Amino acid sequence: MKAAAIILSGGKSSRMGTNKALLKLNEKTTIERMVETLKVYFDDIIVVTNDKDAYEFLGVKMVSDHYQEKGPLAGFHAGLSASNYDVNFIVACDMPFVSGELAAALAEKIDHYDALVPVINGKMQTLCGVFQKKTVNQIEECIENGHLPIKYLLEHLNVLYLSEKDLQDYSNIDIERVFFNMNHPHEYEDAKKWLEAIRWEGCKAQCNFSK
Repeated sequence: MKAAAIILSGGKSSRMGTNKALLKLNEKTTIERMVETLKVYFDDIIVVTNDKDAYEFLGVKMVSDHYQEKGPLAGFHAGLSASNYDVNFIVACDMPFVSGELAAALAEKIDHYDALVPVINGKMQTLCGVFQKKTVNQIEECIENGHLPIKYLLEHLNVLYLSEKDLQDYSNIDIERVFFNMNHPHEYEDAKKWLEAIRWEGCKAQCNFSK
């Protein structure tokens, strides 16, 4: 589709204690899984990182923050500035189960809105939404004026918020899993157990089919 997927990987991973984007799940790094998932649906993949050498193996476009030490908003600015597309799906690097199908569907729904943000269990998923490239001007203004919370930016944009009910057409997608974040070591362990359970279910299904 005529849109880009921007993966934010500029955080310090202080709660995890190591770079969470490079943690392995079934022999592939988290960010590698995300790139492979999203590139099926998007025309371009952009990784925002201040350590390009660490992600060279991905073979995708990489950009660094123009504004240093300004948090996720600086990542938004860098990614959108580098994008060649009006519509951009922006996601944090700690969401290993991101759905390319759902991401593409969200991108198609943005229409005339400046941004589209899912609201899951009452919580805004600000690091898993869709933004128009033109919002980079408001983002730059926010950063220059010290207004770094993404919530502040959203208050000044025309935003479409979608709840679980709005996403019910995608009943084949496990919403809880799609919006799962790995911030702490125990969540990394949860992700590994989740994948093991999925693999086990797949093996059982294959065995039953073979019978």
